[in-house]
Amino acid sequence: MHAITNSGWVEVVTGCMFSGKTEELLRRVRRAEIAGQSVAAFTPAIDDRYGTATIGSHAGQRLEALVVDPEAPGPEIHESLNGEQVVAIDEANFFSDALVDVCRDLADDGRRVVVSGLDQTYRGEPFDPVPQLMASAEYVEKLQAICSQCGEPATRNQRLIEGEPAHYDDPTILVGAEESYEARCRNCHVVRRE
Repeated sequence: MHAITNSGWVEVVTGCMFSGKTEELLRRVRRAEIAGQSVAAFTPAIDDRYGTATIGSHAGQRLEALVVDPEAPGPEIHESLNGEQVVAIDEANFFSDALVDVCRDLADDGRRVVVSGLDQTYRGEPFDPVPQLMASAEYVEKLQAICSQCGEPATRNQRLIEGEPAHYDDPTILVGAEESYEARCRNCHVVRRE
């Protein structure tokens, strides 16, 4: 809670894959715990790359988390809270738009809400609900990775299918890591349309 305004707030950590979003979320959670603040962490049921009930980074960091329904996260999140001051939510891009209201309600209740997720799909288009969260958050940090092709700052997610760029009409959500995605800059990012 802000000491001056006596209010909660929302922080969004975003960027492309391999930019360190989850590592930053975990860093903020560790700092809150060092400060003696209680933390509750949540992850969507769809993301099981690092095991269930775990928020994990590509670098190997882990945090226990409650797995919630990405379509209707509100009831599970609200019912599981027991006075925690900080709420951490990873992979916001896998949640429905309902997450925006959940985060607003948590902040209105005086909590610090730290959310991480992709801001763009593999097509380079907005990945809801993250842009909505960014618009309503008090703090937004957009991280960059390094382009796997040219070494420039990367802001795009390059999806690969058998080593080739994915087609525009492929499904938006495909849970994966290095086997399915690369970080790319604007110039090296490719989406097949033929």
